[in-house]
Amino acid sequence: MITENEIKIYDKSNMFDVLAAFGEQLEEAFAIGKEINLSEELKSVNNIIITGLGGSAIGGDLLKSYLRYEVKIPVVVNRNYYLPSYADRNTLVIASSYSGNTEETLSAYEDAKSKGCKILCVSSGGRLSVIAEGDSNYLIKIPKGYQPRCALGFSFIPLFMAIVKLGFSPERDSEILSLISTIKNKSKNYASFDENVNSAMKLAHHIEGKIPVVYSSEDLLDVVNLRWRGQINENAKSLAFGNYLPEMNHNEIVGWQENSKILSYFAVVYLTDREDNPRVLKRIEITKKLIEPYRGIGIDITAEGKTKLERLFDLIYLGDWISYYLAILYKVDPTPVEKINILKNKLTEN
Repeated sequence: MITENEIKIYDKSNMFDVLAAFGEQLEEAFAIGKEINLSEELKSVNNIIITGLGGSAIGGDLLKSYLRYEVKIPVVVNRNYYLPSYADRNTLVIASSYSGNTEETLSAYEDAKSKGCKILCVSSGGRLSVIAEGDSNYLIKIPKGYQPRCALGFSFIPLFMAIVKLGFSPERDSEILSLISTIKNKSKNYASFDENVNSAMKLAHHIEGKIPVVYSSEDLLDVVNLRWRGQINENAKSLAFGNYLPEMNHNEIVGWQENSKILSYFAVVYLTDREDNPRVLKRIEITKKLIEPYRGIGIDITAEGKTKLERLFDLIYLGDWISYYLAILYKVDPTPVEKINILKNKLTEN
């Protein structure tokens, strides 16, 4: 049982309150999205590239997964210094950097300029905001003061609403408002110190001391899978791995055989949704039986919610809280990412 006193001891940067207020963040992000007014020329594109890294890219991942079977043009997420060679004047490049100083994103922005792409930026400030405004490119300004991974509401909701205003997706304001209400209600349970109502705390206890391996469908829950792993890495300072079905059935499933002592420390988490392909759901059931003799524990989690948007955020928000409680169980502050900062500092050295 995690106590309020342990939270005070280890959560020195108060991520608890940030997570608990995620509903309010979504509400503020929705208000920002309502104020977006984009030029007609941004609508005339053949493809969309969202370029960013880490927590700043996850909003793009979520958009791509959410609209995969809806948007009629290709949408890709770019995590590199340069854009694909096909990027040109018919490409909309969305440069997302929470700090505005991510070197890969700044490089990709300059590459977009050189290729004549149409550009839209999402940032709280920094160099990206300065050059976007200097180049007269549209900037979605989001609030400062968050860790990029804790600002998913700001990196997704205004981005999605911009895509709506460009005509690539129908307006879903009512679904967003319903999502806000749902998250506010779930926050009360996840912020509770009673494990009987706090499923995130209970699941963190199950995973404690094990290495999570997250499996899910590739076409719908890939972003949730990625988010879970990234949050466990950064918040709990712990390794986590994962893969997607059906692909892992063609290779990784065979790896669940040797090194039985090591495999017994793995906690396999199966994330599913009611819109998953029935063949994928059948594959998951068969995979469970094949892996069961070798893994440590297995955990089944099915998305809850009336809409696809609610179900995606249902799993994401649960994973965020699980990673937070794992950090407390491991007696570490979930906020600092010391190794990332060391790496960035080393990159600036001559």
